[in-house]
Amino acid sequence: MTADRDAAPAVNAPAGHAPAADRAARRRDRRVYLRSHPVLFALLCATRRRPVVRLGRTVLVHDTAAYREALTRVPLDRTAPGTTGGAAARLTDGGLLFDQDGAEHRAARRAVAADLNAGALDRIRPRWQAVLAERVPALAAGSLELVALAQELAGVTAAALTGSAACPHTLARACAATAAAAARDHLPGPRRPDGRAAADRAAALTALLPDPLDAMLTVAAVTTTVAALPRAAAWCADAGLWPDVDPATAPGLAAELLRLTAPSPLLPRVAAADATLAGRPVRAGDRLVLVARHAARAHRTGPAPGPAATQAVFGAGPHACPGAGLARALLTDLLLTLAPYRPVVTRARVDRRSALPGYKELTLRRAEPRAARPGTPNTGPRSPEESRCG
Repeated sequence: MTADRDAAPAVNAPAGHAPAADRAARRRDRRVYLRSHPVLFALLCATRRRPVVRLGRTVLVHDTAAYREALTRVPLDRTAPGTTGGAAARLTDGGLLFDQDGAEHRAARRAVAADLNAGALDRIRPRWQAVLAERVPALAAGSLELVALAQELAGVTAAALTGSAACPHTLARACAATAAAAARDHLPGPRRPDGRAAADRAAALTALLPDPLDAMLTVAAVTTTVAALPRAAAWCADAGLWPDVDPATAPGLAAELLRLTAPSPLLPRVAAADATLAGRPVRAGDRLVLVARHAARAHRTGPAPGPAATQAVFGAGPHACPGAGLARALLTDLLLTLAPYRPVVTRARVDRRSALPGYKELTLRRAEPRAARPGTPNTGPRSPEESRCG
């Protein structure tokens, strides 16, 4: 696992479950988008059949090849308003990975890669595994609130990466508040002035970190983790995948679930020079909305068509997410820890204020055993209430 590795192995969709279960999993996950960002989701759905769509000075990029080309060949303005780098520069003193350019950006990426290499995984993994070992056994006798667990896991991981001594939940909440304030600059459509609220939230976050330059990287890591883990677990429960989870299959399943859910569904960027994408001209200053969800083919049934689609949820080339390996490893461990309980979803409530599509609450309980014919896997029941909730 390295920061600049630009591909993950293609993973086939898990076998052994009914198409109806797949549809149930997709329906619940689709509701996350519909309820958290309805206008944006409607816009993306209406334009998704075209590789590249221009709406005034905004260019929507859906196609996998065009998406990759935008990230690897089109010069980008890393500090423009409405981009991640722009938010980083506005809410902090700048000098972060997101708002750097050229040699400075490459040097910063190498430093982050060193922080997130296999040695970092070996150092950090025992910390999140300790949280899983302490929290998940609650399923044996009751229920488990997965969003709260995801916040703790994200906070523990971020604290270990940055050296922060803050409470994991406090750190996670500060990241969520900062991300929600910054999201107004990222999403298409009318935006209200942020005033001092966004800057105050960013200041509260940087106060929890030994190095303020880690602020936006911490926000990205925590918000993506809190969005991804509950959605992946809900998909597993609805699709009846728990019997398929074991140490051999879990890493591939984790990569596929991240593709299917696309926790960061779009990347906002601004072109710094004229270019061409899928035969369509792009002018300097055009706002690029790179739709990772569609580049990853997350909206389609069937397995990923190749490593480019699986990788798309983590970006591409010099703009690939340096924490992809950590994210896959954390989800792998979560799936392996939950699988023996074969949990089902009893309550799911979408977070309408979060920067990324996700749950505000997702409650799991252990599936009740049921009588089975000899040789028939016991996957536990699905009550009508569980089928309707969401």
